[in-house]
Amino acid sequence: MASITIQIPDELFEQLAPLEAQLPELLRRCVQESPLPAQVYRYVLNFLTSQPTPEQIAAFRPTEEMQDRLRSLLARNQEGVLTPAERQELDEYERIEHLMVMLKLGNLPL
Repeated sequence: MASITIQIPDELFEQLAPLEAQLPELLRRCVQESPLPAQVYRYVLNFLTSQPTPEQIAAFRPTEEMQDRLRSLLARNQEGVLTPAERQELDEYERIEHLMVMLKLGNLPL
């Protein structure tokens, strides 16, 4: 395994020190492409920044295109034929779904 030495401000060091073991994974995430198309994030962010009412939050659903893609990924997962990139994509959809469930339950205020 290769190593990198960098100089960082003391205050950043204090923030990163507790995450030392996670730094390689954090750096990897910073340089890799997002597993989902930008329009998926834009759709969710536009909704969240629209100051939705509790009723609108409860009614929030992915677009038909997003639902179709998710169904496809879930079917491929059931068949055991997901590629690593598809696994990352499915994981990201699941993270977004978890966020929305927490909002709907009122456990994550806007």
